Amino acid sequence: MRRLALAAALASALISTAAFAHDDKHDDAKAKADAPDAALVKPQSSETEGSVTVEGKRIDYKAVAGTLVLHGKGDKENEPTVSMFYTAYFKKGVAPGSRPVTFIYNGGPGSATVWLHMGAFGPKRVVTSDDTHTPAAPYGLVNNDYSLLDASDLVFIDAPGAGFSRLIADDKDPAKRADQMKDRKKDIYSVDGDGHAFAQFITQFLSKYGRWNSPKYLFGESYGTTRSAVLANDLENEDSVDLNGVILLSQILNFDNSIDGPERNPGMDLPYALALPTFAATAYYHHKLPQQPAALEPFLAEVEQFAAGDYASALFAGASLDATRKQAIAEKLHQYTGLPVAYLLKADLRVTGGMFEHELQADGDITTGRLDSRFSGPSIDPLSKSSEYDPQSSAISSAYVAVFNDYVRQQLKFGKNQTYRLFADIDDWGMKHDGHDGAMNVMGDLAMAMKTNPDLKVFLNGGYYDLATPFYAAKYEMDHLPIPNALQKNISYAWYPSGHMVYAHTASLKALHDNVAKFIEQTDNVK
Repeated sequence: MRRLALAAALASALISTAAFAHDDKHDDAKAKADAPDAALVKPQSSETEGSVTVEGKRIDYKAVAGTLVLHGKGDKENEPTVSMFYTAYFKKGVAPGSRPVTFIYNGGPGSATVWLHMGAFGPKRVVTSDDTHTPAAPYGLVNNDYSLLDASDLVFIDAPGAGFSRLIADDKDPAKRADQMKDRKKDIYSVDGDGHAFAQFITQFLSKYGRWNSPKYLFGESYGTTRSAVLANDLENEDSVDLNGVILLSQILNFDNSIDGPERNPGMDLPYALALPTFAATAYYHHKLPQQPAALEPFLAEVEQFAAGDYASALFAGASLDATRKQAIAEKLHQYTGLPVAYLLKADLRVTGGMFEHELQADGDITTGRLDSRFSGPSIDPLSKSSEYDPQSSAISSAYVAVFNDYVRQQLKFGKNQTYRLFADIDDWGMKHDGHDGAMNVMGDLAMAMKTNPDLKVFLNGGYYDLATPFYAAKYEMDHLPIPNALQKNISYAWYPSGHMVYAHTASLKALHDNVAKFIEQTDNVK
């Protein structure tokens, strides 16, 4: 890295020296670089048409790839802040008011929505290998038999700074514009700022396309579920937009429950218990259990009972746990995870996600996937304590990025001379939420949205092999929402034999489509 830095500095010096020999060209180039990007402050759009066959039924649609421009609040309401990119698909020949519209986004925070767009519900789908590394280009792009366009119009939204979305700093003075960009990042790259940006985008979209009286849905994945809780509350209680449904995929609402790094939060033992069923499912998939169960789901029910009972009690005991009981718990964990008893004792019965990913298949110097633990890859360092990369992310990311970059330009006719960013350039994500510091927890936001709109339905989906947001942790969060028991009936669930990106497994994609389409049909209130 030092060599690269020195080389870059030397190259910069040489370029600067050469530039002084051509003062006029240097000044022209600098003026152009310092000028605000006028294209960002105006909404852009490209309209195309297409068709998709969903489970044997042809659907003709209009596609719009474009941007909407968000503005500040109060005395800054005329100040553009974000150019937000979206791709919308509208079924042709249907009156907008009788057609549901679903707003879809990935998480990150600061991720583009290429994953849900090209992997789950868009009219075209990228082809990837099921649980192994997808070979390099050329990649396959096929009709998506499970596009959600049969049930709803679709709006895929890229988060501010990601995809073709950009923060806007429009002051003509370079120094002031730099300060303006710092303010933008501070305001928008945060829990609350992100939620407000998406709420403003949605209300603008409803006006632009005449969809205020359409049934409305949110669909978020991963941090997108965190966003959905904040966004639902903002829409319901600041913008008077009642939603028909919130669909959550691979949920995380309380980050204290994460199995990523709980050792840095000593005294919080709940993540270990909530991740245990996913450890067990993963060991089952890779045949690492001492005794292989006949079926997954009955086995997981048994593990959940142990996790919530004897295991949680042992963790709660802390240093007061006697050696005999500790040994018994370690032996039971061995039966459920495949990890050696000696390792479990040395870990004090507390195994993080990264530790499990590194150790489960360590006998072959193999690292297990995080986002989808069905995936495996060579360990970067066999002597490391934790995994050092995610084999699942490495296995499929290139296919998604390459295919979308081609698809958006060739078929949607958008993005010429622009760079599609997979992630926003975020130095610091503001975790302060609703005036409170500490671990991010938006369970109260979803609860508030459900209480102020008691007809709001919530549909939670998750994968058994997801070590990023374990399914049992998501179920725990729903069971502990601060809502009246009567509103628990508004929550429904579906689990799949897949990972964080449930749709990366074709059979699970079909089931996900069918379940979500049925949920929309049952809640859209269209007579």
